[in-house]
Amino acid sequence: MTGSAPPILELKGITKKFGSVVANDRVDFDVAAGEVHALLGENGAGKSTLMSVLYGLYTPDEGEILVDGRPVEIHSPRTAIDAGIGMVHQHFMLVRVMTVAENIVLGQEPSRWGRLDLKAARARVHELSDRYGLAVDPDARIEDITVGAEQRVEILKALYRNARILVLDEPTAVLTAQEVRELTGVLNRLKRDGAAIVFISHKLREVLDVADRITVLRRGKRVASVPRAGATEQSLARLVVGRDVVLSAAKRHGTPAEPLLAVADLHVGDERRLEKVSGVSLTVRSGEIVAIAGVDGNGQRELVDAITGMRAPASGRVRVDGREIAGQGVRAATEAGIAHIAEDRHLRGLVLPFTLAENLALREYRSPQCSARGWMRLAHLRERAGRLLSEFDVRGGGPDSYAAALSGGNQQKVAVAREIASNPKVLVAHQPTRGLDVGAIEFVHGRLIEERDKGRAILLVSLEYEEVRALADRILVIYEGRIVGEFSPDVSEEELGMAMTGGQVSRSEAVV
Repeated sequence: MTGSAPPILELKGITKKFGSVVANDRVDFDVAAGEVHALLGENGAGKSTLMSVLYGLYTPDEGEILVDGRPVEIHSPRTAIDAGIGMVHQHFMLVRVMTVAENIVLGQEPSRWGRLDLKAARARVHELSDRYGLAVDPDARIEDITVGAEQRVEILKALYRNARILVLDEPTAVLTAQEVRELTGVLNRLKRDGAAIVFISHKLREVLDVADRITVLRRGKRVASVPRAGATEQSLARLVVGRDVVLSAAKRHGTPAEPLLAVADLHVGDERRLEKVSGVSLTVRSGEIVAIAGVDGNGQRELVDAITGMRAPASGRVRVDGREIAGQGVRAATEAGIAHIAEDRHLRGLVLPFTLAENLALREYRSPQCSARGWMRLAHLRERAGRLLSEFDVRGGGPDSYAAALSGGNQQKVAVAREIASNPKVLVAHQPTRGLDVGAIEFVHGRLIEERDKGRAILLVSLEYEEVRALADRILVIYEGRIVGEFSPDVSEEELGMAMTGGQVSRSEAVV
């Protein structure tokens, strides 16, 4: 706790079991007013379960929750809100066709003469946004605003309900660097106003930037609570994983060979037919990692969709090892040798109601090993899934477990395992480490380098400066749908950042 301030929230001896799996094992945790207490741990360590207990989504098997020193029973999110607890989930829970103001007041709408008082709702939103620096347009529809603005709406929803304890689950996972800095300013203002903030993250540098205290969970147990002073990324990584972790991927110089992916003069529109990719040309060679760096929303998604067959381009060419696939769909891209680690594991990476064995077979189910005469070879699927789950260290379930039952990070590992195991010529990795803990990031980075060294062509699309510079052999910067420059991995963060925001002419033209 900061100074001698008493805790506003205490969790004592929280235990939560799912069958034989102990997700939380007698965990203690507390946070004081005006404090940011970070919660770290591997994927599946029990962080989300602990916060779900706090927010009334789960009932603990043992332990108690105290608010202002008094025991409280939290049976639902409604009782959590009544106790002054607000939660911003990693996957935002907003009604996309409604406005910002309507989302914020939903369920607690101000009324006048029995009707929704939109004027009062807008006024309250303006008051809160001005107070905490959470800039939003009350009349904008959620479907038309940025991801960073969506997060601000979620925070405002909690503050509108008078939350004094705010839980932020992976709050920076989908934010740009500028939005992360803005969020840090918001957290500082909330602290000054006396809010107690629980900050769940895998990003060690950000934890060290914002937290006053840091608690680490490992396999459901609390292993340490340390002050920020004196903590380092390396010391925190060791606590999280239980061993020393290589924080920067070690790779030797690649030996690129023939081009495997060739994109020429590609033009792609979005769902509204507005052009988002404007004449992009690039090549990725065998034994090479080419990274696309840019601020989110500059055409990365549409470019990946066109390359992987999920979206037909307006014009241009996409060739895999000389075979034209532009506009021919996902099956043509897959058969040509493209694998795709999707940006959104829930929407595109996995089928959540399917088992892990079924998800891991989604690219292979037509093969003779997986099916015969229209029937799936279930024993083979389970055996293959068991090997991949072990190889990629997927925790929290077996071949017959449903994908929905896993933590987000372990779901991501399943998606990565399936794509790499398909033995592709070209691997398109779109935010491959989003939501992963430091140990899993180390593993995935190592596998991507290993796949490069096997001769695969890898197109990496990432919003993380460090990831781009650590993995790439070449870095292409995309800005407003165009490749505006090419850089080597030793480019400075400042130089790369300027190019990403359109502030600098590239040092060299992109190699096509």
